Amino acid sequence: MKAKLFIGLAMSALLFGCANTSELEAQVQSMSNKVDSLSDQVGALRADHSQMNSDIRAARAAAEDAQAEAARANARIDNMATGYRK
Repeated sequence: MKAKLFIGLAMSALLFGCANTSELEAQVQSMSNKVDSLSDQVGALRADHSQMNSDIRAARAAAEDAQAEAARANARIDNMATGYRK
């Protein structure tokens, strides 16, 4: 009697394990798809970050050029004001 019960439990556990394997594979596939999606998003964010860094460098260079040009223009105006006599 105990042997039959043990065999019955073993068979049901085996069947449960086999039935659960397809569900487990589906979950693994779902997680794999999510990881792939997140990897793609990370790649896109890295590209955006790189683009923003290059834009920031360009804006900084333009600001420095404008500042240098303003300083040069101010120096010219100062020279004109001191050299002008009425």
